[in-house]
Amino acid sequence: MAIKLLGLNHYSIAVSDLNKSLSFYQDVLGMALMARPDFDFDGAWLDCGRGISLHLIVQDDIILNQSGSRQLHFAFAASDILLAKDGLITQGIHIVKDIKLRPDGILQMFIQDPDGYYIEITEL
Repeated sequence: MAIKLLGLNHYSIAVSDLNKSLSFYQDVLGMALMARPDFDFDGAWLDCGRGISLHLIVQDDIILNQSGSRQLHFAFAASDILLAKDGLITQGIHIVKDIKLRPDGILQMFIQDPDGYYIEITEL
């Protein structure tokens, strides 16, 4: 019998420069810093909303898929994607894939964080 999951708790990514990543996730995407246990490695926890957190783990030798594929990505919902796009552009963030309508009727766009992770912004 399969276990019954309650939902996504957190997502962890490796980052090369913690301060640069914190600046991006806090100042650009508006995430709040959370308390983090005193692990024996550097990192930070950020509140994504709805009980989900993003865990940043410092690692020097990050190797990401540089093919331009969005195959590995995570997504955040915004209340107004046009307003979100304007805010990102104002902050100098490059829109990798501009706003388009998904087949299910949801608007989406893609940006990248300082380490090159693809981030989808959707409007629900």
